[in-house]
Order: sequence, then C-alpha cells, then structure tokens
Amino acid sequence: MTDAAAVRVKLDHAHCRELLRQMIRVRRFEERCAELYTKEKIRGFLHLYIGQEAVAVGVMQALTPDDAVVATYREHGHALVRGISARRIMAEMYGKQEGCSGGRGGSMHLFDAANRFYGGNAIVAGGMPIAAGLALADAMQSRAGVTACFFGEGAAAEGEFHETMNLAALWRLPVLFVCENNLYAMGTALTLSESETDLRTKAAGYRVPSEVVDGMNVVDVEAAARRAVAAIRDGKGPFFLECRTYRFRAHSMFDPQLYRKKKEIEDWMKRDPIVRFRDWAVAAGELHDDDIAKIEAEVAAEVADATDFAEKGTWEPVDTLTRHVGAEARA
Repeated sequence: MTDAAAVRVKLDHAHCRELLRQMIRVRRFEERCAELYTKEKIRGFLHLYIGQEAVAVGVMQALTPDDAVVATYREHGHALVRGISARRIMAEMYGKQEGCSGGRGGSMHLFDAANRFYGGNAIVAGGMPIAAGLALADAMQSRAGVTACFFGEGAAAEGEFHETMNLAALWRLPVLFVCENNLYAMGTALTLSESETDLRTKAAGYRVPSEVVDGMNVVDVEAAARRAVAAIRDGKGPFFLECRTYRFRAHSMFDPQLYRKKKEIEDWMKRDPIVRFRDWAVAAGELHDDDIAKIEAEVAAEVADATDFAEKGTWEPVDTLTRHVGAEARA
C-alpha cells in the first residue's frame, strides 16, 4: 500500500533551498543560452523553458534514479534537474564532441542513458510511444521503475497521444504522463486547435486517473507528482498530471510572438514560479537573503564553467561524421 510519507512535501530549509536552487539553475542556464544564441555560438533551433521551471523541478522530486524520463524539444530544464551536467548540456548545444549526445543532437536532442534520460524529442508527442515502451520493458522485466513522460498540450491533438494512452491503460503501464499546458502549441492557442480544452476528459476517455495542478507553484507540482507516482508504484497503472503553466519567452528564437498580447505575458510573469517560491520561503523563515545570494553565486559559477567547457570543447573529426548515421559494412 502507499506510504503516506511518500506523498508529503517536507518544506524544511534544505528542501526549500534545493527547490529554489534547481529552478534558478534552469533559468540562468537558459538565459545564458539565449545570449550565446544571439552571438551564434549556439545554432539551429532553441526552445527556452523560462517560466515553466516549477514543473520539471517539482516532478523530478518524486522520481528515483531507477525511473526513466522522456521529454520534449523544450527539455534543457528536465535534463539539468535530472542530473545531466551543465557542462555536457552546454557542450551539446555548441555541437561539441563532449556533449551528452556527442554534439550530434543539439538543443532538441539531449540524451543520457546513464541517467535514464531518453530525449529530447523534436516531434510533438513523439516521446509518448517511447515512454510506453520503456515502461513496458520495466514491467516485463519486473523492475520497479516509473517512466515520466513530459509533453505540451498540443500533443493531445496527435495520434500518438491517443494510441499511447490507450495502450498504457490497457496494459496498466507505470507511466506518469505530465502535460505541460502552456496554452500555445507553437503559435496556436489551445482554444483554436482543440475542440475539447479540458484535457482531463481526454485522459478519462481511456480511464486514466488525472489531476490538474498549478504549474507555476513548485510545491503544488511536487505534491501532485508524489501522489501520482505513489499510485503508479502501487500498481494502479498510468496517471495523467496536467500542469497549467506558461512560457515567458517565444516558442523559439525565431518566433515574433504575434499570436499573443503583451499584457497576457505580463500578467503571467506576475506569477513567476521562482519569485513566488523565493518570496514565500523568505516570509516563512525557511530561507534568508544570504541563502539566495549564495545560490545565485553558485549557479553563476556553474553556468560560467559550463560555457568555458563548451568553448574549449572539440569538434568531431570529418572522417567520423558518418558514424551512427547508417549500418556499417562488415567484411
């Protein structure tokens, strides 16, 4: 049976510090990435997670190293919090050999099997069948792992969403489906792309239990994720967790954001998950100004070190560029 302690969030000094530190790590890392992109150090596509940090940080608190994580193309935050080093992520952004995907994946294809982090997927809803497969493998081999699958609300209109939800429910797979509902699939509002905007009803159509949570509140996200993961570990099958959040930056660095009003963005920014949690923790006496200053200093040093590491990284030799592209001929 579920241990009641497993679904509680212990908000002592150490845990408050860790929650804030992780959210600030994601924010400062991505702010640096945006700067490097304008300097053409990072190329290709770049989708920033700024504003949504509470979701990745909150959910990851409920997972163990034995669990698996599948993310989207907006996955820098998930990768950082999961345990992939800032150095290896930044090197991957630069396209250097020292990157977590050998410099071949870039921003949208972060991968690290050692941390059971299976992407970074550029296709909307493309990670969902992968998550079901990972969960099925764990179940067939009697492993206790849970697979957490992150995706945006736009994925709910894709066939992979429905196929995966159906099979996960039929086979009672240990999958935590985490929908990061930021209201816009690229530049299309949810109200313009889906006839049913209450995404819980889609999960209910497959008899998958669900919960909706404020995705701008890291404590609420963690508590909901712990409840969901506890139920999954109890053998109750998959769970659908909708985190209602918002991205403060454009869909990608190329996006002029003509589809949403400035006031809407400003209103959501008043609910900044980092500011909300920081101010609450200080008011509650769990954190103090010197704690926050130390966190900022630690993160600044980590981001600077990661950037320096990427700058000094090595490009892949031309004679190995076909490696991993196709099957190699054998004599």
